[in-house]
Amino acid sequence: MIRASRFVPTLVGTASLAMMVGLWEYVGTRDGSALATVLPPPSRFIAAVASSGFRIGLGSQAVPLSQSIVSTLLRVFAGMSIAFIAAVLTGALLSLSRVATWCLSPILYVLAPIAPIAWIPTAIVIFGISNVTAVFIVFMGVYFILTIATLAEIKRIPTEFLTIADNLGASPFSRWVRVVLPAVLPGVFTLLRTNFIAAWMAVLVAEMVGLRDGLGAIIMMGRNLFNNDLIMFGMAIIGVSGFVVDRLLSVISGRLLWWRI
Repeated sequence: MIRASRFVPTLVGTASLAMMVGLWEYVGTRDGSALATVLPPPSRFIAAVASSGFRIGLGSQAVPLSQSIVSTLLRVFAGMSIAFIAAVLTGALLSLSRVATWCLSPILYVLAPIAPIAWIPTAIVIFGISNVTAVFIVFMGVYFILTIATLAEIKRIPTEFLTIADNLGASPFSRWVRVVLPAVLPGVFTLLRTNFIAAWMAVLVAEMVGLRDGLGAIIMMGRNLFNNDLIMFGMAIIGVSGFVVDRLLSVISGRLLWWRI
């Protein structure tokens, strides 16, 4: 009974989503519905993209849908991974060096409020229109938040943990690796997951500035062609892909950070 109850939220959530899609389909397929012009029903925009073999683009420039999905996922995961590692290393540096804290903290808190989208013109000038630009935008959207979170998690560590490590003769580096790092990783990774939406939006906007593939490029292609079917299809794929990635991050967190409370 307890095991079966675990699936109730999933069943209820799936049912509510199915009802929403069903209502959308019903309203959109009614004769004379003005909604179908702006928000075409799923059967219509899926059929429109399926007629082209799920290839997005014109002529030789068309790319498979799978390539667009994979490209976006690789960019967002690359940016988030680099930001996660850099944030933890920065937190380690600031926690081990008072001079580094004095020098870097002002820079950190000045740059943190800048939205990642604001970095796009600078990134294009430096890296051009490329994958590096998209990865950089994701990095800028996650790094500062994770670094601040790392420092906050370090301050929350009970002093008894550090005292015991010192009494056992641990060096500052060993104390950080064996005590501090395991203590802060669960909280930082949880924040990484919650900020995935920001990173997801950042990479989509970056892909709209001229990249040939990616989910953001699908939206831009639809806009340029005044094709609402393509726009809605891109939005649907973005939503589904984002949901799958969020579930994946949840599984990774549960499996790798098994010691968290």
